[in-house]
Amino acid sequence: MELLPLLLMFGLLGVMMYFMTRRQRRAQEQQQALQNSLTVGDRVMTTSGLYGTVVDTDNETTISIEIAPGVETEWLRAAVREKVGDVEEADEIADDDDDEIVESSESADVDPATNEPAVKDAELESGKQK
Repeated sequence: MELLPLLLMFGLLGVMMYFMTRRQRRAQEQQQALQNSLTVGDRVMTTSGLYGTVVDTDNETTISIEIAPGVETEWLRAAVREKVGDVEEADEIADDDDDEIVESSESADVDPATNEPAVKDAELESGKQK
């Protein structure tokens, strides 16, 4: 009877370890698939947070990433964390957001000299308390 709780505890521990290693193995396989699928022109982010565009994938273990116009650096494939969207798409989204902000500020009667909301005389008088 004293052996049964011990066996259950080891069995439960074994099941937990199986599921933890399975999840880790799946994440590792996904990362390996990403690194093998890199092609020239892909926009990537490295594990250190550096963004760039893949310009050379001829080597099995390394890739060349252009981090600025004319500046190429060589990285291990394992240093690539993820593929990110194109710069042009991100710029277009940012431009759209800027337009929305400008439109909303124009409709709010903002004083361009101070960049504060313009206050009308009627609003000032109604807010006075004497």
